[in-house]
Amino acid sequence: MTSAAARAALDITADLPVSALEDFYRDLHRHPELAFQEHRTAAALTERLTQAGFETAEGIGGTGVAGVLRNGEGPTVLLRADMDALPVTEETGLAYASQTPGVMHACGHDMHVTWLAGAAAALAAGRDAWSGTLLVVGQPAEESGKGAAAMLADGLYDRFPRPDVLLGQHVTPGPAGLYAHVPGLIMSATTDVDIVVHGRGGHGSRPETTVDPVVTAAYIVTRLQTVVSREIAPRESAVLTVGRIEAGTASNIIPATARISLNLRTQSEAVRDRMLAAIRRIAEGECLAAGCPRGPEVTLGNGFPATVNDADTDHRVAGVHREVFGEATVFDPGPAMGSEDFSQLADGKLPYAYWFVTSTPAAVWDEAPGEDLMERFDAVPSNHSPLFAPDLSVVAPGVRTLVSGALAYLAPAD
Repeated sequence: MTSAAARAALDITADLPVSALEDFYRDLHRHPELAFQEHRTAAALTERLTQAGFETAEGIGGTGVAGVLRNGEGPTVLLRADMDALPVTEETGLAYASQTPGVMHACGHDMHVTWLAGAAAALAAGRDAWSGTLLVVGQPAEESGKGAAAMLADGLYDRFPRPDVLLGQHVTPGPAGLYAHVPGLIMSATTDVDIVVHGRGGHGSRPETTVDPVVTAAYIVTRLQTVVSREIAPRESAVLTVGRIEAGTASNIIPATARISLNLRTQSEAVRDRMLAAIRRIAEGECLAAGCPRGPEVTLGNGFPATVNDADTDHRVAGVHREVFGEATVFDPGPAMGSEDFSQLADGKLPYAYWFVTSTPAAVWDEAPGEDLMERFDAVPSNHSPLFAPDLSVVAPGVRTLVSGALAYLAPAD
């Protein structure tokens, strides 16, 4: 038997302005903005929220947006979308491809904003079906891991009602029309690490008078590949990526320093601490072996906490999604190695649910090599790829997931 929340969601979203939402998405995609530069995006979202009857504010935590709709007694539900793009040059060839050189919505945050705007308008128009308070948040700077914290530090919950539950979602590769729920750890923690190797510079013709930091950095990079394979138990999940190496100014100059930037993905504090200790040990050991005049500098940069769904909250939302979209559309893929700062909006105390919406166009999915889901998943363009392009067919379902998730908590109207 269908629940009241599912019936209300289907009714409220029966006549979504799909064409207008698709146009809104195309416009956002054409005009991507990097972290804390989302002025145009924030203004576009604020305009839509204001038109729907929300009390709105911009500039929270820099470029963040919040809107509240009070609709009688009941719980306060927060719906969130991130707004920032990436420093990626688009290669999709879409008619609505990015018009900003070197910047692209390669992670799908433009789709998230579209979903949020659509859900806010639908719930406002259908307010006769529910009671409570709806808080919608357009968050800046998810990619840097600083946006959620910035909004909290700027008094988000002092200026707007503190929510009873938080809901969020992310577009992901996979055959369009599936909804991935995990009642627990769904996304990993991440930690950025920078290493500066100090050598002794000089002329390329007299290497004997130098201590070459490039060679030392190369040894460090090679040795770091053993951290996961030889120091972390196979039952643990961890990733160590060397994303950047910088050194030198000319081919005949041995530089004085070399810089290495790493990214760690972990699912427990113990594994993270063990990896950091190994990185420091390896860097110090290679610098000592090379005769560097001083030890390396190892510093921690940006980081994201793990995203751990409240099990009861996720079960509740997933149950409504099964009713709305069909039992077979909801599945548990287990934890992903990707990271998010959404959980920081929970302020360490509030329950939340976060899920994925698959979005690969049918033609792309059908042509992908592989016999099973995971083989094809690995073959199609993923988030952060210059080819990543969610199918427009997910615009309406993504609105419906947020609406039905919110109605799972908002009180039924009397």
